[in-house]
Amino acid sequence: MNPESIAALLKAARAQLAAQGIETAALDARLLLQATSGISPEALIANPASTLPPEAIARFEVSIARRTKYEPVSRILGKRDFYGRSFTVTPDVLDPRADTETLITLALDLCPCPCHFLDLGTGSGAIAVSLCAERAGFTGIATDLSSAALVIAQQNATALGVNNRLRFQQAAWFEGLAGNFNLIISNPPYIRDATTLMPDVTDYDPPLALFGGPDGLVAYRAIAKDASHFLTPHGLLLVEIGWGQADEVIAVFETQGFILVEQHNDLAATPRALAFKVNG
Repeated sequence: MNPESIAALLKAARAQLAAQGIETAALDARLLLQATSGISPEALIANPASTLPPEAIARFEVSIARRTKYEPVSRILGKRDFYGRSFTVTPDVLDPRADTETLITLALDLCPCPCHFLDLGTGSGAIAVSLCAERAGFTGIATDLSSAALVIAQQNATALGVNNRLRFQQAAWFEGLAGNFNLIISNPPYIRDATTLMPDVTDYDPPLALFGGPDGLVAYRAIAKDASHFLTPHGLLLVEIGWGQADEVIAVFETQGFILVEQHNDLAATPRALAFKVNG
């Protein structure tokens, strides 16, 4: 086998990644080879004996070396597919996960058009942009404490053609906001303990977007405290939660006069998205 053939390069890369305990070694190697060489998935399968130019091999080897240090593929490529669209991601924003798609689905199921929403802690803009891209009758305001994150969110909104229906604002939760919303939605930081996370999270996602205080509930308390003042009558509040947090988060919102409307599980059958409304 030619050591520079596609098949040989993939085999060597898979071995490198597997040696580091990366369970998705085969998939990651294939995605990185496609991205660094410009070869289509079909060509990878059809022409495994073909060779690459030296510059493409060098790019591929650099990307594999980065992945062996547990840098996520999305970080290496600078993009992440989320709810059927490609989003730019940088070190300034949380890497959008498939779990959060559960939150989008719940919002689309429960909120009729037109809908004016508030996305708290928008990060890459994945939630706000996806909602607007899915429904022409959705408009919104998206906030984040990080000005660098808001730059990326604005770029994603522009790239996906919904920037005319979104406004981005730097704020800590409801700070400086006015008006009422049919929907308040958030994937807040909810991690309690960094020791529960893999290196591809702790080393590459911004801490501001991850950690929710000693009990993981600090952000939920802040949202629950003021959210009712910004909801329209019959408005809904949706949040993503972490593993095992459902009862605690529900209690936080019930203390502030909310009642649970619906709960959605992720693909692992774990409660992941909660919908509330003001009681009464």
